[in-house]
Amino acid sequence: MSVYGHAHVRSILSEDAIASATAQHRRARLQHRQSRQEIFATLQALRQQGLTYSEIARRTGYERRSIANWLTSNAPRDRNRAALNPTSPLYFETFLAECWNNGNRLGRHLFHDIKNRGYTGSRSNLERLLKVWREAENIQPDDPPLDVHVSEPVRDPDTGHVISSVVAAALCIKPRCLLTDLQTKKVNALKQGSTVFATMRDLAMRFNGILRSRNSAALDGWIDDAIDTELTAIMRFASVLRRDIDAVKNAIELPWSNGQAEGQINRLKMLKRAMYGRAGPELMRARMLPLNHRN
Repeated sequence: MSVYGHAHVRSILSEDAIASATAQHRRARLQHRQSRQEIFATLQALRQQGLTYSEIARRTGYERRSIANWLTSNAPRDRNRAALNPTSPLYFETFLAECWNNGNRLGRHLFHDIKNRGYTGSRSNLERLLKVWREAENIQPDDPPLDVHVSEPVRDPDTGHVISSVVAAALCIKPRCLLTDLQTKKVNALKQGSTVFATMRDLAMRFNGILRSRNSAALDGWIDDAIDTELTAIMRFASVLRRDIDAVKNAIELPWSNGQAEGQINRLKMLKRAMYGRAGPELMRARMLPLNHRN
């Protein structure tokens, strides 16, 4: 067979694999609709027996409001699929399929290509899509697995105990000027024993510096560096910042804040939950109003 013939066969196989993955997704959607049809039929049958919504809720375990939504319609309501946006690799599915058929199947290369076309999601999301395509063709990934940063547990230099992830997370975002002597030793041990911790702490301190200096010009470079680390947690955070970059820059540069309003709203919600069904409006009014504003 000629070189062209081999390339043509590979292209057909790739198209079949992508079509197979799409068909699997459609079958999953169909099974979802069938299961919702069974739920709908069950609820309708119980209602026809004369049972109330509350009794149906006790028997089925569904919330009363959900049961009311099911029974007020003539057919099971299918979930609305959210519109695709540049945070999803499926937004670039046509381009990715073309690259895949042309033999470009490295996750890091495809991630770079769609990122240049406006992709704002993480590489891990892209890898989940590529995994389906690889399984359809029964091939192994050429890239190493993501987020594989295995290292030996880091121990406290004073006690010899393993430093827990909770303590490491707290120390990761705490400025060095606020660290105690014991915490400083732990931070130094973590930085020497874990490259991930060292990277995350460096990014955390840089981000803290951007906020305190109100220098939003440095934010774009910080986001690029955070995404280049390929650490899922910080990549997601950076991608969210990039999606709403104007608002983030305004929060850094401008002196105004809605913190007072949000704090009062949170306080009122807390009082409402604490007093619901237990007290009258006079006591609620007394608790809500400051002392110097009461009559």
